[in-house]
Amino acid sequence: MPVQPRSDDRIPLHVLTSIDPVLRDSAVFGIVVDTPRTVALRHDILAESGELRRVVVDATGVVEDLLVPLEHACLSCAVREDALPTLRELARDGRWDRVVLALPVSAESLPVSRALSAASEPGSELDALRVATVLTVLDVESAETDLLDDELVSERGIALTEDDGRAIGEVLAAQLEHTDLVVTSGDLRAAPTGSGLVDRLRAAGSERVDGLHHLTVALLDAGRYDAVDGERRAHPLGARGPLHAPVMPGDASWTLELTSSRPFHPERLLEQVERLGTGRLRSRGVFWVPNRPDSLCAWDGAGGQLSIGELGPWQGLTARTRLVFVGAGGEDGPDGPDPDGSALRAELRAAFDEILATGEEMADGGLRWLGREDVLAPWLGARSEAA
Repeated sequence: MPVQPRSDDRIPLHVLTSIDPVLRDSAVFGIVVDTPRTVALRHDILAESGELRRVVVDATGVVEDLLVPLEHACLSCAVREDALPTLRELARDGRWDRVVLALPVSAESLPVSRALSAASEPGSELDALRVATVLTVLDVESAETDLLDDELVSERGIALTEDDGRAIGEVLAAQLEHTDLVVTSGDLRAAPTGSGLVDRLRAAGSERVDGLHHLTVALLDAGRYDAVDGERRAHPLGARGPLHAPVMPGDASWTLELTSSRPFHPERLLEQVERLGTGRLRSRGVFWVPNRPDSLCAWDGAGGQLSIGELGPWQGLTARTRLVFVGAGGEDGPDGPDPDGSALRAELRAAFDEILATGEEMADGGLRWLGREDVLAPWLGARSEAA
């Protein structure tokens, strides 16, 4: 996170995410206690009662603690309907020099940051504020389990709605991939692989601080969140490639990037998708299929779950297939242990190559797929006439 000079005197607003309520609240407490002219707005969604709990705190203690009925179950709606007017009043109060918005545990920062960035434009509702830093706080000792296992947010009790089916790994990966600043807690020496996974998944250009005691308002205030860059980081096209920096001793994490100009064969993708889309992996990227040559398709896998969908046209970009996998070691197989994940990576490469359409299959430009059943329609939606 590069330090940039202040170009205006607006109040900095920091957006904090986490999957751990204790770490989230500890970070908020540390910030407001260390800097008396800081105020924090914390939201929690109470899915069972359909309420939003709003807590405002500063160095003097609790300023406000209210339960607000939720008109809508989605987080972005809650931000528009409660956070925006509350943040406006906090900015106008005059008692505080900065504001921290602590999102509900397991909330993702992108939709909120998008709404805040729009609302802080000149002449808008929050034009007295500037979004400075989006930060994520996590436990490095549990990072490997959190990112790669298949536990659901509902099983941990941090679901945002009664039907929230997301995996813990899906949430944490999304937080890391969008953030400006990662703050870790825990013993790095006890978790070299977890530490490596954090570095492989956090957004390119982001900064990392190890230890809550190293989180300072000077570091936060120096940030200048870029909404365009934030969208790019979170987009499947922005999946981070392999790291080239040295790793810690004992770090078994790895990154595998697979690319091709060729599309996936629709039928083979459907038949063999589990070879690429399941297991203890975080996978992200884009692909195309020959019966939809103009469609940019997204790939998003975590926590043993996989989501694919159509994002629209390639908009002048050359269609390509690019998937980035992040994992740690590999599972023992019939050929024995796979401590560094080399066997798993070889299997992923083989599956990727086998699913790609061959040169012979593409020799007619994809005409052979015209008139065939669109087997991916349940996931990609109806094919347009243009495709």
